[in-house]
Amino acid sequence: MSENTVNKPVALVTGGSRGIGFGCAEQLAKAGFDLVINGMRPEESVGDALKALQDLGARTAYARGDIGSKESREGILAVVRESFGKLNVLVNNAGVAPKERLDILEASEESFDYVVGTNLKGAYFLTQAAARWMVEQKKADDAYQGAIINVSSISATVISVNRGEYCIAKAGLSMATQLFAVRLGEYGIPVYEVRPGVIKTDMTAGVTEKYDKLIADGLCVTPRWGFPDDIGRAVSSLARGDFPYSTGQVIMVDGGLTLPRL
Repeated sequence: MSENTVNKPVALVTGGSRGIGFGCAEQLAKAGFDLVINGMRPEESVGDALKALQDLGARTAYARGDIGSKESREGILAVVRESFGKLNVLVNNAGVAPKERLDILEASEESFDYVVGTNLKGAYFLTQAAARWMVEQKKADDAYQGAIINVSSISATVISVNRGEYCIAKAGLSMATQLFAVRLGEYGIPVYEVRPGVIKTDMTAGVTEKYDKLIADGLCVTPRWGFPDDIGRAVSSLARGDFPYSTGQVIMVDGGLTLPRL
């Protein structure tokens, strides 16, 4: 194994075997990262995704687990340690939608706990654990470079009253980005938020017809759906260190959907 291969940076992408997460992983592989992919499915179910990343030159490991569980979070980071012995970039992408879209006057506490427990609490405490390790690495080697990238959603600010728990989770993740950016600033570890708009994935499959019409009617300035690759390119650029003086900032990848227009 060559020295260049051994010294490649390592990224952990939660929810990285499909959708936006795989788009991020694919672009990180192209940028020269080795990868730990987290997901909920058995490893044999994600073999094609891992093979595709390996074909792009990345060494890969799979860490199965629910980021909403403390034990799973510890297990995920243990896979990173055992596989590569280091972590340079954490991409908090894993997320769930409400199992049933209900008006906030009807939505259940169980749905709130389910969505917020994964999308906010899970990401928050995985970031905490990863950040501690990143600080250790920085203290041991001043040349160490790390970053944390939170994939949120325009739902952090754009209201959907039939999925309030999702909006609240994403708004909380946006604040978490700023909190960790401030806390990790002294160590030179930037923290960013990438905020996607309407992206064509499994999660939006059920509303394809709705958004096809909205996009045709001018919902977005760029008149098309977003794709996982659009998010992946933004994440890869941040992970490479192209924006070292922009910690705590939001990168909008929404085709201009949230631009105020008359």
